[in-house]
Amino acid sequence: MEQHDLAARQFGSTAAAYLTSSVHASGADLARLTRLAETPGMLRALDLGCGAGHASFALARAGIREVVAYDLAPQMLQVVATEAKVRGHAQIETCAGPAEHLPFAAAGFDMVVTRYSAHHWLDVPRALREVARVLKSGGTFVVIDVLAPETPLMDTVLQTLEILRDESHVRDYRGSEWQAMLEAATFGATRPAVAMADRWKLPMQFDSWVARIGTAPPRIAALKTVMDALPSDARRYFSMSPDHSFTIDAGWFEVGKVPD
Repeated sequence: MEQHDLAARQFGSTAAAYLTSSVHASGADLARLTRLAETPGMLRALDLGCGAGHASFALARAGIREVVAYDLAPQMLQVVATEAKVRGHAQIETCAGPAEHLPFAAAGFDMVVTRYSAHHWLDVPRALREVARVLKSGGTFVVIDVLAPETPLMDTVLQTLEILRDESHVRDYRGSEWQAMLEAATFGATRPAVAMADRWKLPMQFDSWVARIGTAPPRIAALKTVMDALPSDARRYFSMSPDHSFTIDAGWFEVGKVPD
């Protein structure tokens, strides 16, 4: 099965769980996103890899006139459309497709946001070039995602846990990798200065973490075996608890497209 099809199937079958997931439905980053979207001139926004639509809802609360929720999984988009009606966000529309191929005209969005999605993309640099293409001059791009540790051992641990839990996982990128990829993308004639605007710890309760994506029992057993065998410094870094719950790093990057 192709990776895009795998991701669409994986998240389509569990779409409703992501609407109520506390990890996805809450967080200071959503309030921050709403405040940023209240900046004058923010009229049209794209939520790239929207999942159950929590970033789309945050943008709509800011009063943006049009928000496009874009995702691979049609079932996710149906969840977004249904919930948007419940919340009275008539400005939200949905569109299906991969991050690497955006079916939108150039310079059509004042803001592009991706939240907890990019670690599933097959080709992040290509997706970033697409973001730069559809973003207006002077527009803003925000990346919110899980961050891999800079230490190789901890990086390997995180990727191992992620792929065991979710076979559609591609990679959690390090902060330094995000900075390099964003600086290399064509966001203007000169390379933008990119800095991590914020970083925080994200607690993952084990039972809900695996239930949310529908991890198969053999994979759950493998996860517990790997976690129990981790060296003590890795267990400390991820704050592993006896019930296998743990914490990971998340971060916010913000880059502006250099005006022509």
